[in-house]
This record gives sequence, structure tokens and C-alpha cells, in this order.
Amino acid sequence: MQLDIITPDTTVYTGKVNLVQLPGKDGSFEILSKHAPLIAVLKAGKIKIVDSDKKEQFFEVKGGVVEVVNDRVLVLSE
Repeated sequence: MQLDIITPDTTVYTGKVNLVQLPGKDGSFEILSKHAPLIAVLKAGKIKIVDSDKKEQFFEVKGGVVEVVNDRVLVLSE
């Protein structure tokens, strides 16, 4: 699935991933390929991704919003 992490200043990450773990307002959750459409609010914490090469990466966020639609994940954060 395609992941884009965007802040007001720059695009932090863009690429294909196998898994995204996010700090949701009501608790942490994961998104895998073919996930149902979703919009959720994020709290401060770490986003964990596992890319197509099975490498883990982490990104710190202060909050934001995530949208999942058509095997595409868009994170708008601070």
C-alpha cells in the first residue's frame, strides 16, 4: 500500500509499505494492505512503518489525522 506522511512544511515519507502502526486518540492501531476506508485522529507518539524491504522505521508526531482509502494511507501531522 502507498503511504504519505505530510507536515505543513514538508513531505516526511512517501513510499510503499506493508504495515503502518499509528498512535490513535483512543489507542494504538495498525493498518495493513486492503484495509477498509478509515479516518482517525492521532495523538502525540510514534508512527511505526514496515516498508516493502521489511525494514522498520519510526517517525515522531505531535498529533494529526490519518485517512485510508483505496490501499492508500495519508497522514497529515505536525
